[in-house]
Amino acid sequence: MRRGREPAVAQALRSTAAATIAYVVARHLSTEAAPLTAPLTALLVVQVTLYSTLTTGIRRVNAVVAGVLVASGFSVLVGLTWWSLGLIILASLVVGRLVRVNEFVPEVAISAMLVLGVTRVASTAWDRVLETLIGAVVGLVFNLLFAPPVWVRTAGDSVEDLSRRMRQLLLRIGEGLTEPLTVERAASRLHEARRLDHDISEVDAALRRAEDSVRLNPRVREGLLHRVVLRTGLDTLEICTVVLRVLARTLTDLAKERTREPLFAPEVGTALEDLLARVADAVVSFAVLVTTEASASAETAESRLAGNLESARNSRERLAELLLEGVQRHPRQWQLHGAVLAEIDRILDELDMEHRSVRLMEELDRASREQRERYPRLAAARQWARGAPTRRG
Repeated sequence: MRRGREPAVAQALRSTAAATIAYVVARHLSTEAAPLTAPLTALLVVQVTLYSTLTTGIRRVNAVVAGVLVASGFSVLVGLTWWSLGLIILASLVVGRLVRVNEFVPEVAISAMLVLGVTRVASTAWDRVLETLIGAVVGLVFNLLFAPPVWVRTAGDSVEDLSRRMRQLLLRIGEGLTEPLTVERAASRLHEARRLDHDISEVDAALRRAEDSVRLNPRVREGLLHRVVLRTGLDTLEICTVVLRVLARTLTDLAKERTREPLFAPEVGTALEDLLARVADAVVSFAVLVTTEASASAETAESRLAGNLESARNSRERLAELLLEGVQRHPRQWQLHGAVLAEIDRILDELDMEHRSVRLMEELDRASREQRERYPRLAAARQWARGAPTRRG
């Protein structure tokens, strides 16, 4: 049951059921002995989310109908030869671009070839259109009756896992700062920070799936809010990973300059290690706050993040004083010391709750404005349903 909530398992079960139902319906409505186009269409139409099912179904039906029409036109003029096959493939691909079926452009050519290759072109063409419509309708009705799951929790888990990997890297960067650090060890941390880009890509894919799952989903009332909260949270963590990579590069450059001596004095290294540990805790608290849905839990996460940021800023002030005293005594590589402090300041600024609130409101306003501009009639209908006055354009 725990694995049943994974997207791959849910997709396999839903696609299998929809394809089987589409085949049974097509057996009763189509004259073909084996109407496999209907289950094939249902298999491709039924996606993880309701939004992608709607968009995919429309594009796929358009692709099949366009291919059938192209094959019907060619069957009147020429038969099936090597040159007519090449010509119909070229024409189908061009038509697919014109009707804007996106990823289903090859489906236009496939439909045209299958229809052109049979003897009863007219009968087979419209049977194929009927089977495609059956598969698309079954896939749509299946998702309407059995609403797809909302993948917000899965995306939230991915965001939290990313924050924990960032925390582990911050703790490893803070290790051994009061001892001579080899360039190889510092470079390994830099490579680990660069590998976070791959983790960001995986989380982004999970977040896109979650964003689609809340669109047009009857289970979700505040779909826009869920999308914006998670998206802005991931953007913040992505900025922090970039700064973290720069921090690792700064320490690597410092290790190259000080191969036989510690990177920092004992009291400075200890203060920096403490600061990095507090920043690491703040990163995890930020991710928990972003992915928390209940109000009571959100207040707890917000207070925890506030405490982590306050302790991190206090530790930062102590480190700044120690770095200033050290640079005044030994000004070697002073710019790298200042860069370390500036990069930590950037991470703390990105995690700041006030900065987060302003960013969230800006993104909500921007997303609402874009939605109104893209779907003006839908926005007017929503205002009318809420009793708000509408502007007549």
